[in-house]
Amino acid sequence: MISLHGLTKVFPGGVRALDGIDLTIGDGEFFALLGPSGCGKTTLLRTIAGLETAGSGTISINQRDVTCLPPGRRNVAMVFQDYALFPHMDVTENIAYPLRIRKVPRAERLAKAADVARRLSLSELLRRRPAQLSGGQQQRVALARAIACHPTAFLFDEPLSNLDARLRLEARTFLKRLQRELAVTTVFVTHDQAEALALADRIAVMSRGRMIQVGTPAEVFQRPATTFVASFIGSTPMNLLPARAAGGSLYAAGAVLPAPAGLTDGDDLVYGVRPEYMDLSPTERPDAFPGTVSVLENLGTSTLVTLEEGGTFVQAVVDEGDEPRLGDHAWAVPRRALVYRDGELLAP
Repeated sequence: MISLHGLTKVFPGGVRALDGIDLTIGDGEFFALLGPSGCGKTTLLRTIAGLETAGSGTISINQRDVTCLPPGRRNVAMVFQDYALFPHMDVTENIAYPLRIRKVPRAERLAKAADVARRLSLSELLRRRPAQLSGGQQQRVALARAIACHPTAFLFDEPLSNLDARLRLEARTFLKRLQRELAVTTVFVTHDQAEALALADRIAVMSRGRMIQVGTPAEVFQRPATTFVASFIGSTPMNLLPARAAGGSLYAAGAVLPAPAGLTDGDDLVYGVRPEYMDLSPTERPDAFPGTVSVLENLGTSTLVTLEEGGTFVQAVVDEGDEPRLGDHAWAVPRRALVYRDGELLAP
């Protein structure tokens, strides 16, 4: 278990990279730190590892305060974005290096390296050096090196970002299966929300050194707590439409919609609905967003349809074969929607 309490980090010049982080990551949990570049996620990971010094607050790993301990005494293993393999060492030597630092006898560390390499399908590559390996092979060597020392926690800093699209998907599946088998607490940094949704048990969405929302992938996807999270999460961004409350209804983008209780007439709101939760109707409906089909984007088994009306754009995802034609007039019907006031989600 990893516990953070009141963690802050301020860089020279007053840049507040971490701003009072409170977080508990459970034993064996796969936890993702997600956010745009500069949000503080890598700084947080490096602070847990001991590569950055916390300005204030505490870090506990398995109920042991490690805030002031050097990296080597925290019993964590970090896999970097560029893998950080030693170019003059072969695969065996790279995997065994943490054990060598711990002064494990040579025979024992070579046996351990061979065993871990076998589990990661690296046995035929043990005599090669990093320059002779593909990106995916280098990634597995970096993982093998982390596994070999039996850490309390894995810390992954965007380990898949250097792989091509197909290999990233394969590596993602492999990484999740491996973490389940090892049952080691894992903190995974990424700016790719698809990776976070696919891999994590829980996700923390970060912005400007703060955690905006922490929850399961389903919670963060289906009920984003703020308009920032709503716009950041999802392979197709959520429709966020200005709305106004009046007479118990919401008026947004030409549609008249049900309003949640407790609103005052004239309230300025944002109506949020994911394209995946929209249907298209060829006939006019008052509870739907009207528009002309201006863009069709093929997503494989579905199509993203963009409707335009008076400078407002609304998107919907339809199944393969149900696509309208460019220039058609249609109405987008929301099935599941959220309402925000001042950027914060209103309770249902």
